[in-house]
Amino acid sequence: MIQKVDILVFAAHPDDAELACSGTILKQIGLGRTVAVVDLTAGELGTRGTPEIRAQESAVATKLLGLTARYNAGFADGFFESDKEHCVTLASYIRYFQPEIVLCNAIDDRHPDHGKGSELASRACFLAGLRKIETTWEGNTQTAWRPKNVYHYIQDRYIQPDFIVDISDQWQGKLACIKAFKSQFYTAETASNAEPQTYISGIGFLEFIEARAKEYGHAIGVTYGEGFTKEKQVGVKDLFDLI
Repeated sequence: MIQKVDILVFAAHPDDAELACSGTILKQIGLGRTVAVVDLTAGELGTRGTPEIRAQESAVATKLLGLTARYNAGFADGFFESDKEHCVTLASYIRYFQPEIVLCNAIDDRHPDHGKGSELASRACFLAGLRKIETTWEGNTQTAWRPKNVYHYIQDRYIQPDFIVDISDQWQGKLACIKAFKSQFYTAETASNAEPQTYISGIGFLEFIEARAKEYGHAIGVTYGEGFTKEKQVGVKDLFDLI
C-alpha cells in the first residue's frame, strides 16, 4: 500500500514546516505537485498550549497548505534519537509516500530537536532504500524506496543557503499558516494571552521571520525567499531554470 506524493516534509515539531518552508510547499502545490508532512513529535514540551491544541492548529494549517496528508510519528519531544527504532519508523513513512524529494529540519539550530530531526530524517532516507531492512504499513510488507534528493530548510539560526526559493507570491499564505498556531505565535486575537511569554510568542519573532524571508529574497532579486541546504550537488537541465 502506498500513497505516493512528490514531496515529503519531515518536521521535528508541529509548526516547524510552516515557519521554515510553507511558502515552498504552497508554491509546489500551486504548480500541481503533491506534498505530505510528517511531524515527528506533538510538541508536548512546549511552554505554551497543549498537544491537543497544537493538533487542532496543525489541522487548520494543513487545510491552508492543501496537503495530501499529514501524520504525527508520536516520537518523544526533546528525547527522540537517530537510532534504529526511529529510523525504521521514518523509513516506513518514506516507503508509504515514495517521495521524489524530502524536505527536513535544519542541520543545526537553536532547538536541539531540529538538528536531531535533520540527522534522523537524512539517515532514514538512505536506509529506506535498503531492501533488507523490513518495514510494514498496516500489516503489509513494504518495498524499498529512496528519495532522489534531500534538502534541509533553514530555521532560527542563519545558515548560508545552497539555493533559495522565490516565495514572493506565497508570502501572505505562509503568514496565514504560521498564524494558524495561535497558541505559539503572536496574533491580535491572542496578544493578551495569559500564558508565559516565550522566545517565539512576541510580535518581534514574526518580524524576524519576515526579515529573514526578505533577506533571502533580496539575495536573488525578489521580495521574499526561503533558503535550503543540500546533501549533494544540484544539477539543472536548462540554464534558464535559474533566476
